[in-house]
Amino acid sequence: MTPIPPARPAKRWLVDLVLLGMLWGASFLFMRIGAAEFGALPTAAVRVGIGMLFLLPLLFMRGQWSSLKQYWKPALSIGVLNSGLPFAFFAFALLTINSGLGAVLNATVPMFGALVAWGFFGERPDRSRTLGLVIGFAGVAMLAGRSAGLQSGADETAARWAIAACLAACICYAVSASLTRKHLTGVPTLATAAGSQIGATLALALPALWLWPARMPSLKAWLALVVLGTACTGLAYILFFRLIERAGPARALTVTFLVPVFALFYGAVFLGEEITQWMLACAVVIVCGVALSTGLVRLGRRPAATVQERR
Repeated sequence: MTPIPPARPAKRWLVDLVLLGMLWGASFLFMRIGAAEFGALPTAAVRVGIGMLFLLPLLFMRGQWSSLKQYWKPALSIGVLNSGLPFAFFAFALLTINSGLGAVLNATVPMFGALVAWGFFGERPDRSRTLGLVIGFAGVAMLAGRSAGLQSGADETAARWAIAACLAACICYAVSASLTRKHLTGVPTLATAAGSQIGATLALALPALWLWPARMPSLKAWLALVVLGTACTGLAYILFFRLIERAGPARALTVTFLVPVFALFYGAVFLGEEITQWMLACAVVIVCGVALSTGLVRLGRRPAATVQERR
C-alpha cells in the first residue's frame, strides 16, 4: 500500500501578510478620524506614544532591553524619520484628502526606496526598474493633476499640499529604511521597533503639547487613536518583522499592494468616501510602477533565436 504523503505545511506568512494589509489599510481610516479633532501633530504624537507603551512591555518580556540600550542613539534617531515625521505628514494630508488616496500614495514607498538605495548603496536600477520608476511617478503626477479624492470643501491648492506631504512621508520611510540597513543590521527587530516609537514620541511631544486642541476631542477620536497606536502601530510592527522572518523581505514588500485595497474599502464603507474611476486608474498605474521598480515583476527578454530559426 502506497503511503500517504505528508500534508504540505500551510504558508502561515500569507495570514500575516493579509492581516498586516488590513491593519495598515485601517491606519488611514483612524488617522483621518483622529486628525479631524486632534490636528496633525497631536495625532501623530498620541499614535507613537501609545505604540511605545504597547511595545515596551514586550521588549522587557523578551529580554531585548540590553540591545536597545546598546543601539539607542541610531534607533531613536531613525525613529523620527521612520515614524514621527511620516505619521505627522499623513495626518496633515488626511485633513484634506480621503484615506484611500493617502494609501494609494503610500504605495510609492518602494519606489523611493529604490532611489534612496541607489544613492546610499550604489544599487543602480536596471532598465526594468527604471521603467517602473517612470511609470510610478507618472501615476503620482496623474493623481496630482486632478482633484480626485478630495474631502468636501477642499480646493486643489490644498490637495497639492496634501499630496506633497504624503510624498514627503514616503521619502522619510525610504531614507529611514536605508539608515536602518546601514546602522541597525543585526539588532533585534523588537528593539528597533520600540526604539523607533520612543524616538518619535520624544521628538513630537513638545510640538504636540503646543498645538494641542483647545476643545477636548470626542471619545470617538480617542478610541480611533488607541486602535491606531496599539493595532495599526504596535501589533503591525510585530507582524511586519515576523513576516520578514517567515517569508523574506521581497514577499513582505508585497503588503504594499494590499494596503490601498483595504484602505479604499474602509473609506468607502465607514466614511462614505467616493472612489472615482480616475483614482482607480492612477492606482493601477502606481502599482504597476511599484511592481517593476522593486523587481517583483520584470520585463521578459526575448530568447535568442536558434540557428534553425534564423534560417
